[in-house]
Amino acid sequence: MPQVRIVARNFMDMVASLPALKLDKLYENSFICEAILRSLPSLAKKYVLQLLYIDGPVTAKWLEEWVLPDGVSKHKAAVDRLVQLRILTETVERKKEATYLFNSTFQRNLQKHIVHGGVLPRESMPSNITVRLPSLEELDAYAVQQWEFFLLHLINSAEAEKSTNISSSMMKVFQRGLLSQRDDKEPPKLTESGFQFLLMDTNAQLWYIVREYISNCEEVGVDTADLISFLLELSFHVTGKAYNLNTLSDRQRSITKDLADLGLVKLQQGRKESWFIPTKLATNLSISLADSTSRKQGFVVVETNFRMYAYSTSKLHCEILRLFSRIEYQLPNLIVCAINKESLYKAFQNGITADQASIATLHNGKIHLFFFQTCKMQIISFLQQNAHPRVAERTPTVPENVTDQMRLWESDLNRVEMVPAHFYDEFPSKDVFEAACDFAREYGGLLWENPKKMRIVVKAEIFTQMKEFLRKQKQ
Repeated sequence: MPQVRIVARNFMDMVASLPALKLDKLYENSFICEAILRSLPSLAKKYVLQLLYIDGPVTAKWLEEWVLPDGVSKHKAAVDRLVQLRILTETVERKKEATYLFNSTFQRNLQKHIVHGGVLPRESMPSNITVRLPSLEELDAYAVQQWEFFLLHLINSAEAEKSTNISSSMMKVFQRGLLSQRDDKEPPKLTESGFQFLLMDTNAQLWYIVREYISNCEEVGVDTADLISFLLELSFHVTGKAYNLNTLSDRQRSITKDLADLGLVKLQQGRKESWFIPTKLATNLSISLADSTSRKQGFVVVETNFRMYAYSTSKLHCEILRLFSRIEYQLPNLIVCAINKESLYKAFQNGITADQASIATLHNGKIHLFFFQTCKMQIISFLQQNAHPRVAERTPTVPENVTDQMRLWESDLNRVEMVPAHFYDEFPSKDVFEAACDFAREYGGLLWENPKKMRIVVKAEIFTQMKEFLRKQKQ
């Protein structure tokens, strides 16, 4: 089952997994180079910009001189990321230190983009055409409406408006991993990941859907590099500006129609030509890839008596609140609900939670891991991220007695999960230990760490990557 908490990182892992020739083909597009640059960790961005006009290989020792001693672990994580994306190529000769060579394709096109800017290969609508285009407000409303149609299908397809025109085949692709169905007689139900998905912010949801869409296209023989290139390039278009559909290939036109169903673009038919108009969902793709989330207007007020007031006219908001609270009544622009033990237990049983806390014990030389759900649930995170402006500036935005009680109700369940894992100790130095922690954390595999005794527990699923990383540390 996909772990939807790490959407952006998994997408970049998908880019990093492309064969060398396809990755170089991707880097031929200067806009893609900028999008990749945005996605990098801060230190990795610094290295790219400092090495951008340096020809020839540079030594590992020279790069290490750019950081303070306490930044060694972040340095190694940054370099590893650049190597994974083939922005840097590592060469290690016998009895000589490692050297790194900048990817010439990436270097050349990023230089060109920084110095000269870029011109999109799309023809925008000429000023002499008098077709009425939607205003930015109308475009935002369209994008929100289309996206809510899709999310309502996830919660309850019967509740979704019939006016949505997403094809059943594409809907199955988007819902993969989020819905399950035992047989044709039973309606599909949300999986644990599906419940978690609904409480994520829009940018994270969007990249999960994009990743699933890319995986599906790859299965039917579409070139992954071309698809990723087109999607990231789309994010550099101007919101609300119309572009000629005839400048797209047949495959790109088909993709654009799928994106229109989700609200990323709006299709506009003129007298002679057809146009597509990017919405904020599309133009924010490369921004959300860099995890730069802009705060959206909140709508929820939580009171100390466990009552919630949601100032919204959205049917989607009502259905999401219903996942973990009891709806008491609904007015045209106000939803009144309450959080109680029964409503939270229902949510917990459906898998709504957040980060897991672990307790690790050693017994007879074997590691025993126990996972308990923590109070920092996705529910609390959702309420904090969607707090009404009147309470958003308060500290805390959700009353402490409410979060404390939610913690107690959750601990009552005492749920335990067994996860295959590997135990590592006897690290040669503190730096190597911290680098290993950062590496495991970057891949979402760090389960437990003890800095004093330099011991860590890592998920078994990243054992191969961890083994290769530790091998490099010994060199």
